[in-house]
Amino acid sequence: MNADPTDTPEPTETAARTTAAEHAVPAPEGRRRTAVVAEDESLIRMDIVETLTETGFEVLAAVGDGASAIEKTRELRPDIVILDVKMPQTDGVTAAETIGAENLAPVVMLTAFSQSELVERARDAGAMAYVVKPFTPADLLPAVEIAMSRFAQIAQLEHEIQDLGERFETRKRVDRAKGLLQSNMGLTEPEAFRWIQKTSMDRRLTMREVADAVVDQLGGQGKD
Repeated sequence: MNADPTDTPEPTETAARTTAAEHAVPAPEGRRRTAVVAEDESLIRMDIVETLTETGFEVLAAVGDGASAIEKTRELRPDIVILDVKMPQTDGVTAAETIGAENLAPVVMLTAFSQSELVERARDAGAMAYVVKPFTPADLLPAVEIAMSRFAQIAQLEHEIQDLGERFETRKRVDRAKGLLQSNMGLTEPEAFRWIQKTSMDRRLTMREVADAVVDQLGGQGKD
């Protein structure tokens, strides 16, 4: 593999909305990106809706419990779902498990607790990112973009690789290649994935073949 990734510097945190926009997962042409918000504290829910709206999202539904979040996500199929962990009827982790199992949308979890056990539960439930309260737009917006980017990456890989074992191995190799592009070329995670994706299309190679070439060239560690 002869082409080098564009040497793009990593963004700083000086402007959260600008950073989020630079690495945003684009919506199909002609429509805004959409969200469902589930938070039982009304003031926090309003703040989240305002933050997303100011960033260009259309909030399709803002609810106060996990059961409603599941219902609205099934009905509306948003681009992102933001779930509080502690909610009545159905909590956020349970809602995330259902949404993840049905592959409906990427999920960002909100929690007032930073224990590693809760983070692991949220991850195992299918959450792509999490934010600890109290949070600011500088915390929330990058997490939203990370969740959407990871969800899109997984969807792309699963489309390319149908066999479960091959899919898992490809994801491992692409993750390894992304890490090398980030550390050696100064790319962000979304930029590294887009470079692998574009190289795959331009050279008519699978993403796994491109990832293997990146590891061979930059890693010196062999294949996982």
